[in-house]
Amino acid sequence: MPEDISYTPEEVAKILKISKYTVYELIKRDELSAYHIGRKVRVDSADIEAYKRNSKNVTPFSTPVLPSTSPSSFSTLDEGLIICGQDMTLDILTRHLERKFPHVRFLRQNIGSIDGLMALYRGMANVVTAHLWDSDTNEYNTPYVRRMLPGHKALIINMVYRAEGFYVAKGNPKKILTWADLARSDLRFVNRERGSGARVLLDEQLRIQGIAHQHVNGYSNEEMSHVAVASKIARGEADVGLGIEKAAQQVNNVDFVSLQIERYDLVIRKEDIDKPYFQALLAILNSAAFRNEVLGIGSYDVSHMGEIMAEV
Repeated sequence: MPEDISYTPEEVAKILKISKYTVYELIKRDELSAYHIGRKVRVDSADIEAYKRNSKNVTPFSTPVLPSTSPSSFSTLDEGLIICGQDMTLDILTRHLERKFPHVRFLRQNIGSIDGLMALYRGMANVVTAHLWDSDTNEYNTPYVRRMLPGHKALIINMVYRAEGFYVAKGNPKKILTWADLARSDLRFVNRERGSGARVLLDEQLRIQGIAHQHVNGYSNEEMSHVAVASKIARGEADVGLGIEKAAQQVNNVDFVSLQIERYDLVIRKEDIDKPYFQALLAILNSAAFRNEVLGIGSYDVSHMGEIMAEV
């Protein structure tokens, strides 16, 4: 690929064998470098190659980079709010908050569930998301919040329910249908990073199935997002990965095998609930405008959106 050539997002999509919407999402998340010429977006060939290298060489077990400013120092609405999570519904939520409070800095951190809860415990985040399944209780999030926020009261508020399952090649040529299939020697798996909800679900299911990690071909092969996992399947670099249904719809030539409906929640400190921006957040979650916008993108169940699922 010549180094001095630039491409449109549509051309990048064809090169990477993903949808153009996924390209725009990668650019938005700073995973793929791009620039503007007038109103047109361009991506240099060198940046495409850099993205491909980074996708293959994600450093495992990296510590998430979070803002150094503690939420406790945010004394007024004009200073900021830190929201941790990776789902696109958080982009919509942040946009609604920005409309209501145009002078407030709403900072997004794209980190996994366990790292988000650690950030909340350490005072480095105000709102975090979780989709952590506990196999002992068959319950989402509450057991983890109770253990990871000792001595701190927290509220668990539902955002959406969504399907979690396998990403496979179009038509599922290798007939990958169950957790037990991951032990097959003919399959190449691509994993999520430690601390993500998908990784926790995988490890819990492997324990239940009695499958040792070393018997999963590709267990140590990690990606940092649902889209990155699905893209690797689309490129033929792996046969199966785990993620949410919505990401599969963003990537061409990938099918989705649903395995489990998961609860995706927001977690906040109870002491914050009466503050104006948290009251605004609850109002947005319960508004018809927000619910309809989330319903419009598909693959989400909003029937319990805004409900307090637990107080721990």
